[in-house]
Amino acid sequence: MKIGFDAKRIFHNTTGLGNYSRDLVRILDRYCPSNSYYLYNPKPKKVKRLKLESSMTEVLPNTWFGKKLSSLWRQKGVITQIKSDNIDIFHGLSGEIPRKLRENGIKSVVTIHDLIFMRYPEWYSYFDRKIHFSKFKYAAENADCVIAISEQTKMDIITYLKIPESKIKVVYQGCHNAFKVERTNEEKESLKKKLKLPERFLLNVGTIEKRKNALTIIKTLKNINVPLVIVGRKTKYFQEIEQYISQNNLEKKVIFLEGLTMEQLSTLYQLAEIFIYPSVFEGFGIPIIEALFSKTPVITTDSGVFPEAGGKYSRYVNPTDVTAMENEIKLLLSSSELRAEIAGEGFKYAQKFNDKDIATSMNRIYSNI
Repeated sequence: MKIGFDAKRIFHNTTGLGNYSRDLVRILDRYCPSNSYYLYNPKPKKVKRLKLESSMTEVLPNTWFGKKLSSLWRQKGVITQIKSDNIDIFHGLSGEIPRKLRENGIKSVVTIHDLIFMRYPEWYSYFDRKIHFSKFKYAAENADCVIAISEQTKMDIITYLKIPESKIKVVYQGCHNAFKVERTNEEKESLKKKLKLPERFLLNVGTIEKRKNALTIIKTLKNINVPLVIVGRKTKYFQEIEQYISQNNLEKKVIFLEGLTMEQLSTLYQLAEIFIYPSVFEGFGIPIIEALFSKTPVITTDSGVFPEAGGKYSRYVNPTDVTAMENEIKLLLSSSELRAEIAGEGFKYAQKFNDKDIATSMNRIYSNI
């Protein structure tokens, strides 16, 4: 098959949507190499995290109009090039597909990661909510199949977008291969020295925004002597965190990092005593899977998608209950045996998110369509 992808996130996003997009194309290339993969990139600026294999072709706008108005090309102008390339099926990787694919005889799939803007509208502007809803609703109604990245997201698509269950398939997402490589003691010690890390630390990974709720972890540090490392891009929410740290003299207990390579991040996971992810809501939560593959015990939220991602051996708390989280952290820090048990069982559970199963499921959907 010739499969086209909306590749904006592949070439222009370094976080969740970009990682999902790159990983999917990478594993499809590995396990379904007889297909051809066309990556429709609206503009040349690149995040160089995907090695273009022989089965992959990057496609840029080929007209002056498309080059100048890349957003419009992505919505409409790309259709001409998709038809010219004789694409069998087009996959929108982030809740969107170009307009009038069906009218032009092109089959399509769309992945919807979450509908947080509908569950928690207070976190989004009125204008953003309207744009998101319009794009997602159109894509879900007009694609031949809707991919949900979790059972939680599937139920939200049914509830909020009114899409019939029969049209939705759940295909989990995995994580970058870097997190499946066991790092050597030399690599770990080198990174500890480079980043000036303490011997023991807790870890949180994700954009530093209100929804991710890192402040709850920081509040537990008043009574915990192991510092916290937070890896992620800062937003306005960081000011609230910074103020709390200053008011409570916690400067020596919190370390902020940004701009790590995947290899450095995977090493950091393997160095951490515990990975803590108290997000209020996610479509899936890739950092949990990264931690499970890294054999690092996980504490996360007790509702929504989190038990689905973390499995029965991860530890779960109400994300706003500081006392409960503090107790879980203290329990795990006090028992290396318990940490080892949780890490081992979590690693076994993570195998359900392995690359081969994901690629096989997705290719089967393409073939059936």
